[in-house]
Amino acid sequence: MHKAPLAGILCALLMPFSSAQVTLPGNAAKSRLDDPVKVDASTEKVIRGALSYLASKQAANGAWLGESGEEVRYPIAMTAYALMAFQAAGHLPGEGEFGKNVSLGVRYLLSEIDDQGLIGDENSGQYMYFHGISSIALGELFGQTGDETLRNKLEKMIKVIVSSQNPQGGWRYKPISHDADISVTVLAVVALRAAKNGGIAVPQKTIDDAVDYVRKCFNERDGGFGYQPGQGSGFARTAAAIYSLQVCGLYDDPKVASGSKYLNARFKPGERWFTYANFYAAPAQYMIGGKTWADWYANVSRVLKEKVRKDDNGNNFWERELDGSSTGPIFSTSVYAMILAMPYHYIPLYQR
Repeated sequence: MHKAPLAGILCALLMPFSSAQVTLPGNAAKSRLDDPVKVDASTEKVIRGALSYLASKQAANGAWLGESGEEVRYPIAMTAYALMAFQAAGHLPGEGEFGKNVSLGVRYLLSEIDDQGLIGDENSGQYMYFHGISSIALGELFGQTGDETLRNKLEKMIKVIVSSQNPQGGWRYKPISHDADISVTVLAVVALRAAKNGGIAVPQKTIDDAVDYVRKCFNERDGGFGYQPGQGSGFARTAAAIYSLQVCGLYDDPKVASGSKYLNARFKPGERWFTYANFYAAPAQYMIGGKTWADWYANVSRVLKEKVRKDDNGNNFWERELDGSSTGPIFSTSVYAMILAMPYHYIPLYQR
């Protein structure tokens, strides 16, 4: 596995991303390296088997095309999620056992970016989702490799995100929109953070306005967050919201603590959007750290190891047992492998 220069990465991450960011103590970087949560031998086998499964499903053009249902419709998103799983386990382009798979996946995503920096199908009503998750995956890879080929494309992608922010401070399904929602907003702000970590300029006003929007989605009544301001709270919405605040620098905001408690009280495998929600909930609880993260990882890893399947070649994958709303095994396997691999500390984005 590729071992990223964590000390340097973590020090860089302590630089302000938001004017509201709390100053972290001097041992903050060390505390991330001293995470008491470890990947044990049995979990490591599950992760490797899941990555082998993903590698076996990659198309010749580098994409993860899916085999049925909605996954077939979303090759860009599936490729980005798969790349996040490989990165979480330390595999970079040309590095690690699956370095070739990562290289091919990156090549595919780059080939799909147009001259304006937009990636996705403009005929789809929700293509800012594709743009957001692809920007996150490529932003993380750029931050770890410094590849100038990635920089040129990524800068254009980030400009699309910045210019697409609506007057409320959030983002919606298309680059031009008069409303916003938390599900697209979280992808936008996480992508901005990933790009910022890699040295790409992000306007502070964009971040401040995003924070204002996310805060407006908070519900005092139950401590959760709604899909839009004034709407009822939900598990996935709350996970997306508190992760958004954290990547904008508000690690110790009371609303983050409140949202974390909301998630802890509603952790229910099998619920709708469980997979999607944990793509945000896991890193959010990870950045809180301590017992909160240890308990979360213990619960989710136990559930994932109980439900993992094996294909005919002995590779590990997950279907829809934990979440009927999942698009399929590529999505589920990518997200769950990424979560199980988080204690490796390879993805800079998941550090404070």
